[in-house]
Amino acid sequence: MTVTTAQSPPGDQGPQTSPAAPAKPPVPATTLPGRGRPRTESRRNLATLRATDVYAMLGAAAASLCITWLLFDRMLPFNGALGFVAVAYVLFLGLYALLVSFDEDGPAVRDRVAATVVQSLSLVMLAVLAFVVVYTLYEGRDALPHLNFYTESMADAGPIEPLSVGGILHAIVGTLWQISIALVICIPAGLVCAVFLNEVPGAFSRFVRTIVEAMTALPSIVAGLFIYATFILALGFERSGLAAALAISVMMLPIIIRASDVVIRLVPGTLREASYALGTSRWRTVWHVVLPTSRSGLTTAIILGTARGVGETSPVLLTAGYTAELNADPLHDPMVSLPLAAFELVKSPEPTYIARGFGTAAVLLLLVLVLFVMARVLGGRGPGQLTRRQEHRRVRASRHDAKRFEAYASADQSSERPAPTRSTP
Repeated sequence: MTVTTAQSPPGDQGPQTSPAAPAKPPVPATTLPGRGRPRTESRRNLATLRATDVYAMLGAAAASLCITWLLFDRMLPFNGALGFVAVAYVLFLGLYALLVSFDEDGPAVRDRVAATVVQSLSLVMLAVLAFVVVYTLYEGRDALPHLNFYTESMADAGPIEPLSVGGILHAIVGTLWQISIALVICIPAGLVCAVFLNEVPGAFSRFVRTIVEAMTALPSIVAGLFIYATFILALGFERSGLAAALAISVMMLPIIIRASDVVIRLVPGTLREASYALGTSRWRTVWHVVLPTSRSGLTTAIILGTARGVGETSPVLLTAGYTAELNADPLHDPMVSLPLAAFELVKSPEPTYIARGFGTAAVLLLLVLVLFVMARVLGGRGPGQLTRRQEHRRVRASRHDAKRFEAYASADQSSERPAPTRSTP
């Protein structure tokens, strides 16, 4: 037999020694720039107000005052405090935009100028509010310290009587009665209407929303004339606190509906979808999901409506009349309110009556503040936040459920035990 050996491919003649190749230079190690030296970074300022902004604002204010003074006193025949302030403010905005443009681009300059305008207007409004409150308290400082001012009526106080005689108890009682009746009418009606506008869309809801938006600008004298023509003349009722409360309700209702509509519309739709996914009906979703979620905003809506109604004067004058005696019956006889009492007292030329009028206005401010605080305390909690009584009730319900489940579990275990068998001989 023939034995064949494996042959190498052509060109391969076995291991051969090749001349020594030149050695490759070693690859240098990779080094990072600055490695081994600590990098010092400047700390970034995250504050919204920088030192350059303050300097630019102060410089623009000083320059605008100086230029305005030169224009009004030296160069042009201008005078008047209002014109001085207006020209100085316009110059201040222009100079502030010029100074900011040295460091920022166009959008940043416009943003700074717009922010300055908004903040300055808010400061003006705050200053006006503070002036009104301080001026009212200052003018009524003579009447406020007297205790009889809060515990007596003006039935026995004449124009020349001192401040130690008479008070505004009749106006306080009238305001409380009228606002209470108006809130009893407006709160359920306003919330139901707002829920209807959001949960039942359609042509009729759009029509109702249009009417509500139109009624928000309704003059108060029109509301008073409407109640006077329908409730007093047509139906034959007399002037009373109830008629005044109805007129105030006409003014409060569109404010509460419009604000509540906006608040309910802001409730996330995912909450409604999650409730519907659990098989809950629409109105149960509204009662347990939508209204609790928007409780704080609904409280604000009621506060806005109360602020609109508590300061009305002309509807009360048309529908309730004016009296200086205390009347605690809202169904019969005239009943005066705090705004109407302040209006009638300030009209008198007697200093004591004027002091009582400003004191009445100060009591009205205090009463509105108390109502706002009470509304915030009662309805200002966020969604899911419970009072102590509600938490205690929830704990008791949980304990009761736990005991019930334990009883069910023990009953199931006893039913699953095998019954004993009896052996027969």
